[in-house]
Amino acid sequence: MRLRTKLTLFNAISKLVIVVLFVLLVPVLIKNISSNYVDSKLIKQKNKLLQIVKSHGIETYIENGEAYGSYLPLKEEFISLDEVDPHYFLDTIKLGKRLFSEGDTLEYRILSHTFKVKNKNYLLEIGKSVDTLDETSIPLQNIAFQVLLGMILLTILADQFYSNYVLKPLRLIIKTKLVGQKFPNFNSYRKVRTTTTDFEYLDISIHKMMETIADKFQKEREFISNASHELMTPISILQSKIENMFEEEDISDDLKVRLIEMQKILNRLKSITKTLLLISQIENEQFLKEDKVPAAELLQDVYDEISIRLQDKNIGYSIDIPENWDLVNVNKFLLFNLFFNLINNAIKYNNEGGYIKVTGMAGHNNFIISIADNGIGIDAEAIPFIFNRFKKFRQSLQQDSFGLGLPIVKSIATFHDIDMEVISVKDIGSTFKLIFPATLIVVH
Repeated sequence: MRLRTKLTLFNAISKLVIVVLFVLLVPVLIKNISSNYVDSKLIKQKNKLLQIVKSHGIETYIENGEAYGSYLPLKEEFISLDEVDPHYFLDTIKLGKRLFSEGDTLEYRILSHTFKVKNKNYLLEIGKSVDTLDETSIPLQNIAFQVLLGMILLTILADQFYSNYVLKPLRLIIKTKLVGQKFPNFNSYRKVRTTTTDFEYLDISIHKMMETIADKFQKEREFISNASHELMTPISILQSKIENMFEEEDISDDLKVRLIEMQKILNRLKSITKTLLLISQIENEQFLKEDKVPAAELLQDVYDEISIRLQDKNIGYSIDIPENWDLVNVNKFLLFNLFFNLINNAIKYNNEGGYIKVTGMAGHNNFIISIADNGIGIDAEAIPFIFNRFKKFRQSLQQDSFGLGLPIVKSIATFHDIDMEVISVKDIGSTFKLIFPATLIVVH
């Protein structure tokens, strides 16, 4: 999962947790807020009534000792004032119920307060219906939920924008320093602009690592190239000396057999050296890509050179490549080697009476040339390593192979920006797919 996705997911989950907590807590909070608001209103009404009593006297509400009571319409609020025992004291705000003559019982939030006027003790009660509290709380809860959802959406968008902004240098580092590089050839260092110290350190560290890798690869290439050149001279000298020994008249038959064996060993060594030199030259891009050749004609040339081996093992061979495909901006010599090695391997690891099919098919913005056989196949665990020049498998040992054919194929394919796919099933066969970009094939 990408880092940006993880951050967005974390932010979304954290917001969801906040929503759940808010949903659980907001009814209690709103209820407390409403209760506090009502209590404050009741206290203001109490203070207002006491001020009226102080200014105009208790007679404003109580005449001839009769209790005062007043209810608003629908009994949502009430005020009552009555004389009580001189020793009775009360100053509370709490929930209470009132029973009406009609038989209704309503619950109120009731303020109860005793006070003295002219040595008489009076009880003031002001109540507000609990139903009206709920009517106030529900709209407040709805408004709170709407505000919360709006804020969450805004924060998610803000988080997404900020994550993109903060992670942009990291994406640039990955794109320009890793994905955008042609391994092991690297461009000159360009610092990624960022205000994040960690990304600056990562950028510099990757660059230093790439420089080290490039240096090691360059030294390996130089060593292979130099060693290959140096080995060719003594090999040629030894071959010449052996050939001169054959011309001597008194040479014995036993010595001739040994000299022939030595020639075979030198030929193998010479072939390995040439192969390593070719790989080195390809990787150092010492070949031009300026040729134009029909794909069918190139494959026919490969067949003409290798047909004798097909006949030796009685292997069927078919080519189905469109005649109007021209390979352009390529190196004909290298592509010939690529197809020759693939078809040669298909013969080498095939069965008597088997077949090899070479087919071409136009894909989506590319062209695919497949080489399929029904030979011994490749072990599934070996497929990821078949292009490794330093890995030699059991099949190669059994076939007296150097194990360098497929590394050459891979080097040539990479040099031409050709992708490769390998499909193989043990004892059933293998298919090598060469995926050519549209820039390498012209259809006329």
